[in-house]
Amino acid sequence: MQTEKIQKPVQAQKPRLSFWQIWNMSFGFFGIQYGFGLQQANMSPIFRYLNADESSIPALWLAGPVTGLLIQPIIGAMSDRTWSPRWGRRKPFFLIGALITSVALFLMPNSSTLWMAASLMWILDSGLNVSMEPFRAFIGDKLNEDQRTIGFAMQSFFVGFGQTLANLMPRILPLFGLTMVATGSNSIPDITRWSFYIGAVAIVAAVLWTMYTTDEYPPDDMAAFEREKREGGGIFKAFAEVGIALREMPPTMRQLWWVKFFTWYGLPLMWQYLSLAIARHAFNAPTAQSPGFERGIEVGNDCFALFNIGCFGVSFFLPAIAKRIGRRGTHALFLTLGGLGFMSMLLGNDKSFFLIGMGFVGLAWGSILSMPYVMLSSSVPQERMGVYMGLFNGFIVVPQIINMITIPFLYDSVLGSDPRNALILCGICLLLAAGACFLVKETRRSEQIAFPIEPGGN
Repeated sequence: MQTEKIQKPVQAQKPRLSFWQIWNMSFGFFGIQYGFGLQQANMSPIFRYLNADESSIPALWLAGPVTGLLIQPIIGAMSDRTWSPRWGRRKPFFLIGALITSVALFLMPNSSTLWMAASLMWILDSGLNVSMEPFRAFIGDKLNEDQRTIGFAMQSFFVGFGQTLANLMPRILPLFGLTMVATGSNSIPDITRWSFYIGAVAIVAAVLWTMYTTDEYPPDDMAAFEREKREGGGIFKAFAEVGIALREMPPTMRQLWWVKFFTWYGLPLMWQYLSLAIARHAFNAPTAQSPGFERGIEVGNDCFALFNIGCFGVSFFLPAIAKRIGRRGTHALFLTLGGLGFMSMLLGNDKSFFLIGMGFVGLAWGSILSMPYVMLSSSVPQERMGVYMGLFNGFIVVPQIINMITIPFLYDSVLGSDPRNALILCGICLLLAAGACFLVKETRRSEQIAFPIEPGGN
């Protein structure tokens, strides 16, 4: 594998990077997404093991969107104003977030009470958000316009790969003698415990690999950059930058709001209720004490594994599909497939309906993790890439917060106290998001200078 060494300031046209250079700069995302995969597949069961009510689970998941809303824009603005010849711009934030996440992953499976697990989830999400936002901006920093689709697709690959590995731990760890039986002081199974310990090591190791193999470009105008730092910096300046960026938000970013709103109002229902729906309908196990509940959780992990296999599998084809039918058309297509995947879970109670449905949802997930960011990165100023990537995360977390506030009121009435109905609502939301894609009018200002727009682009 190659390690690039950048000695001189970046020019207006960034050099093309090789496959392995893009691989190396994205590899840290693998560790971060292993952590997210553990969280997504295991937190609802952990809450149930610690005696949480089903209807209260969305509120317990508030940590993710709230920390994302508060942390990502600030970290984005701060990293935009950071530069060290030794550490670069984004890499210090990769490492700080990874260390916070590692500590939370180690402590989480040792939670003895519900409040302890819920508190650690806030710390875990804070660390993940500190690491993740700079990785999004990293693509805009390092890659030319014509390689950004490949860059975000590579991140989608590592999202799928990392989360698949996390989801397969209940299948892998029994080979080493571990079981779904709890032997510690709480009721959390040993397989879950060791999956989190492995994740604590994996995230730090993956981030260190990216830091070691990848250098960053210095600011285009170092004198101007240093002058801005002297005029004011730190968190207060970061808040000011966020306010300015909000007022000057590009039209394409505004138009993406409804796509992201419907997508992310629905998606939390998948992580909150998929495993519980499988346990109830495929194994007749509505509570954590019911025989077959652990089996339902195992199949839930299998579903998430298939979901993530679909994600990293489709990531290889997204650039070619986007070139042919356009980026918004590609995103609409895959959101539709995901919505139909959720709707298909009503066809029967056998676990195969959930597995097949989640395979289709995984195709949508690959597009969700790449296409909106490609559209956004081509419409925002380069010098504000970090803050706009952070603000764009608000388009993800605000709908999640609305979900987690409203679903507890809807669960017993509209959703009939049935976790599978929550999945159907998620499917409806993805179909609405697919329709909203056609409200987006892309702007590709720098591409028009750097290279001709390819046929099929919007």
